[in-house]
Amino acid sequence: MSTENKINVSSQEKTGAEILVESLRKENVEIMFGIPGGAVLPIFDKLYDCKDIRFILTRHEQAAAHMADGYARATGKVGVCIATSGPGATNLTTGIATAYMDSIPIVAFTGQVATHLIGNDAFQEADTTGITRPITKHNFLVKNVTELSTVIQQAFYIASTGRPGPVLIDLPVDVQRAKTNFVWHKNVDLPSYKPTYKGHPLQIKKLVDAINSAKQPILYVGGGVITSNACDVLKELAEKVHIPVTTTLMAIGSFPPEHELNLGMLGMHGTVYANLAMQNADLIIAVGARFDDRCTGKLAAFAPKAKHIAHIDIDPTSISKNVVADIPVVGDCKLVLQDILKLVQPKKHTDWIKQINKWKQENPLTYKKDNKLRPQYIIEEINNLTKGNAIVVTEVGQHQMWAAQYYKPKGPRKFLSSGGLGTMGFGFPAAIGAKLGKPEETVIVIAGDGSFQMNIQELATAVVNRINVIVCIINNGYLGMVRQWQELFYNKRYSQSYLCSKKFGKLHCEPVPDFVEVAKGYKAEGYRVTKKEDVVPTLKKAFRVKDKPVVIDFWIEEEENVFPMVPAGAALDEIITSLA
Repeated sequence: MSTENKINVSSQEKTGAEILVESLRKENVEIMFGIPGGAVLPIFDKLYDCKDIRFILTRHEQAAAHMADGYARATGKVGVCIATSGPGATNLTTGIATAYMDSIPIVAFTGQVATHLIGNDAFQEADTTGITRPITKHNFLVKNVTELSTVIQQAFYIASTGRPGPVLIDLPVDVQRAKTNFVWHKNVDLPSYKPTYKGHPLQIKKLVDAINSAKQPILYVGGGVITSNACDVLKELAEKVHIPVTTTLMAIGSFPPEHELNLGMLGMHGTVYANLAMQNADLIIAVGARFDDRCTGKLAAFAPKAKHIAHIDIDPTSISKNVVADIPVVGDCKLVLQDILKLVQPKKHTDWIKQINKWKQENPLTYKKDNKLRPQYIIEEINNLTKGNAIVVTEVGQHQMWAAQYYKPKGPRKFLSSGGLGTMGFGFPAAIGAKLGKPEETVIVIAGDGSFQMNIQELATAVVNRINVIVCIINNGYLGMVRQWQELFYNKRYSQSYLCSKKFGKLHCEPVPDFVEVAKGYKAEGYRVTKKEDVVPTLKKAFRVKDKPVVIDFWIEEEENVFPMVPAGAALDEIITSLA
């Protein structure tokens, strides 16, 4: 950075720890998550006197990364977490990888042994930058305190611009204690990092021509639409050109759920009509999506009728990575869609929409309506009671897919889920982060009895900090999605997917642990629901609780399956809709 760009804001030298805290203030950080340890004690000593940054002491470093992630997803701001060296840093990696796969902006600080000990297998030493290089957008090892403020400024800039992602800063303890003048910069200038925001006019013209000539187009929308705040212009474009919209898991909430052009989620557990529309479209317009294998199914059989595949993405390395796009457009989703909207001609695709509506009527999302407690009913009632205005955060598994199918969020950043990495243990801590970022919102976790136990200790974090998150455990006594695959593809050989203890040779028994008693042990509220008629009253009771977490243990049908389902390796139109 040039000398003219520097603003010296300190007349006295500051320690590296003081510089870090002051840099966080400059970046308008409101909250951070983590756990102290020997290699970050200088930082925590300075945080002790910092009144304008709220620190949330988590009970596990993985949860700290997920909380920073959930905060970022809910607010659009950069999430911040910190851990000590060695095991503290390695515990962060699952959360960092989760954020990386879903393009979530977080900055993670890790302590490191003193610079003269690096590489000597010192106590609690790990090669943190080496370990995290594949799962971060960028990372830094700061060996000179004079570089620290600049590195922090660059880290926040890199994390939040272009295709967002996690950035890690590894800080040796002696750098935290060393002193220098604190320097801040007016602007961040990284010559080697220049994201492209405006789409190329000729490529946009090609795409507009393809839209104007298409008879069966479809908008295939990913999380990039939410990241770029492009939801309104997406709706305007879809309505102007009468194009149906299907979303990935990451894009749920980006298009109004009740809209006639909304096809819902596509892919392995997507709607039948979304998958059939993709397979019969003559033009696919991918917007901020990456053609993930769960969305495409068998690549060789994907979209056989597509004359053109267009791909809009700010990350050029994502384009044609999985599916070759003959109309690539590198740029910010919102800016590119705005340019398309100006040029494209209004149109009606009456016959195409008529065909899609026929598929909708023939293959609706459905489940068995009886007196048994079924997970789809629970999520439908959550949707009805909140009118889609709550922030729903999922763990990973069957319950995640049921939530994706039956919860209808009214807007973006109201459905948060680990998409790319599929991280069990994500949902509950991410919900805590989301609630802290959006304290006025109702935040609900849809969890499995397997996933919830991955970070159940964060009940202590929620209780101590008076954080009101409602956890709805869809409890079937199994690792549900594993069990479903074992039922369908492994002859019901339920190898190590059953979470309860068998009694007297019987398969079903009382689940372990007793989540109601666990919740009470953490001084949270705990309820159990075993009957369908108790679902709504219990949810209403939970919504009345303030300033503490609530755990509702729903005992559902143990062998309920998620349908529709496209088996692994099958084409999108090779769909299992039931076992009947």
